[in-house]
Amino acid sequence: MGHVVPKDAKQLKKRIDRNKGGSGGRSMGVMAQGSRRNQSISNVSRLKVLGGTHRGRLISSPDVYLRPMMGKVKEALFSQLRSFGLYTARHGPVKHLDCFAGSGSVGLEGLSRSLHATGGGSATFVDLADDCVATIGRNLRDFDMAANGRAVKADVLRALRDPSGAGLGGGGKGYDLVTITPPYEEVVYKDVMDAVCGSPLVVQDTVVVVEYPVELGSMPHVLRREGGGGRTLVGVRNRKYGRTVVAIYVADPTGKLDAESAPEEFITLE
Repeated sequence: MGHVVPKDAKQLKKRIDRNKGGSGGRSMGVMAQGSRRNQSISNVSRLKVLGGTHRGRLISSPDVYLRPMMGKVKEALFSQLRSFGLYTARHGPVKHLDCFAGSGSVGLEGLSRSLHATGGGSATFVDLADDCVATIGRNLRDFDMAANGRAVKADVLRALRDPSGAGLGGGGKGYDLVTITPPYEEVVYKDVMDAVCGSPLVVQDTVVVVEYPVELGSMPHVLRREGGGGRTLVGVRNRKYGRTVVAIYVADPTGKLDAESAPEEFITLE
């Protein structure tokens, strides 16, 4: 684990703006996440819940190509989130939006930890693949968490920009935690983060987690919606785990969370 080493700012800006493929698109020679698995490609196996009420339980995976968050990354992430005050009795039940959910591994982890720490919590899982949505529903039922979670088939960008139109409802008072774990080659990160900043689902003190490849170099320390409006995301963590980097932001922080701005872990792109 380590901080991201900054690279040339202009080169990074280009990569974030024009990451290979489009949101939900497909790159040459790259297997699209959520597409039916070729027999030559191994399926995800032995994904587990690592903490909380359902610690140690195996998570079912759909028979499609996925690149889930690694166990060591997930463990480190939720340890950091707890250090900020989430998953504690003081904070109360966590309301979690899991985007590009896949098998639901990240959202199930959060829900298990919230139930254990507070006795409550909820999770909404968003994915465009039918197999993923069906598998998440099955996992929720198998874990007796169907009353606490739901899976929605929708394009993530549309869900963030127009929750009601995508079937998420109005989002109530927004979410405590939004996790963005996209298939690296299939999204334009600039578009995704612009949608996050402008989303009515992101409110003051919403924690936003984004997983991205080390080839991007680094996400900016502060993110704002292009053209103004929406929320300002302030970076509090940016950690590297092999090829994977996980950035954590807080939207318009009020000081409610024990998470301080950490510009030294980021590079601001002009």
